[in-house]
Amino acid sequence: MHDIWNPWHGCKKISEGCQHCYMYFLDKQRDQDGSKIYKTNNFDYPLQRTRNGGYKIKSGEHIRVCLTSDFFLEEADQWRDDAWRIIAERPDVAFYLLTKRPQRVADHLPKNWGDGWDNVMFSVTTENQRRADERVPILLELPFKHKGIVVAPFIGEVSLDRYLASGQIEEVSAGGENYDGARPCRFEWVQLLRADCMRHHVNFLWFETGTNFVKDGKTYRMPGKELQIRMAWKSQMSFMVKPIQFRLHDALGMEIPDEDLYEPVCDHPNCEQCASRGFCNGCSHCGLCERNATSGDAKS
Repeated sequence: MHDIWNPWHGCKKISEGCQHCYMYFLDKQRDQDGSKIYKTNNFDYPLQRTRNGGYKIKSGEHIRVCLTSDFFLEEADQWRDDAWRIIAERPDVAFYLLTKRPQRVADHLPKNWGDGWDNVMFSVTTENQRRADERVPILLELPFKHKGIVVAPFIGEVSLDRYLASGQIEEVSAGGENYDGARPCRFEWVQLLRADCMRHHVNFLWFETGTNFVKDGKTYRMPGKELQIRMAWKSQMSFMVKPIQFRLHDALGMEIPDEDLYEPVCDHPNCEQCASRGFCNGCSHCGLCERNATSGDAKS
C-alpha cells in the first residue's frame, strides 16, 4: 500500500492491547516470528524515485509509519536516527508516527527538533482507560506540533475528556480488535468517545468495528475487514471539525501551494462507504479490498 512506510518490522509485546497483535497473527500465517525485529529492505521508501526521476511518494502525501512495529521500540534505536534523517529530507510529506512507548520519546528526538517539525503527526495508542491515563499525560508534555490519540484495539471504555480539554489533540481515531482472539468492542464505548471529541471540537475517526462488535446487547461477528470498515461508515460516528493543517515545504524551505500538493483519488467502488477515507491516501488499486472481502452479512 502506498501510504505505509515500515522501516523496520517486528515488535515486543508490552501491554494488554498487544495480546492479540495483528502483526504477530499475520506473521504466524507466513511461518514467521513477530518478535524478530529487523530493518526492512524498504527502509528508504520515502526517498525512492520512479524511472522518470520523481519521488514515488508525491508532495502532500500522508504516510503512516511503522504499522508492523513501534517507531520508538528499544531494538530500533540503532536505525532511528537514519529514519529521522529521511523524514527531514521529505519536508513536503506528512508522516504519522505512533507509539505505545511515549516515555522513550523525549530522549530519542533529533538534535534539531526544537518544538517539533511541521510535517510530523505524533499519536499514542490507548486500548483502555488504564493505558490512556498512563500514556496521554506524557504525550501532552512532548514537543510536537501535531498530536493525536489512537484508541485501538478498543477493548475497554475510554474517556479522554480531561485530556482533550488541553486543546493540544487534533484527532482521535478508534477501531476494534481483529484476527486471533479478537475481544469485543461495544458501541456505547464508541458513542462516549465521540461525545468527548464533539465537546472539545476534536476530529473523530471511527475506522472499523473489529471482528466482534456489540450493539444493543447483541454481538455481531464480522471477520472481513471490508465489512468492518463499511459498517463503521454506516454508523456515521466519524466527523471532521477541520483538516489537520501541515505546513509542508520544499527542500529550500519554501511553503508548497495547495494546488501543487497530492490530492487523494478515491475511485474504487468500496471508497464510497469506507470509514478509513478520512485519513487514507486514496485508492492504490492494490487489490486488497477484493482479497479481504467476505461474502455475506454480519452474523450474530
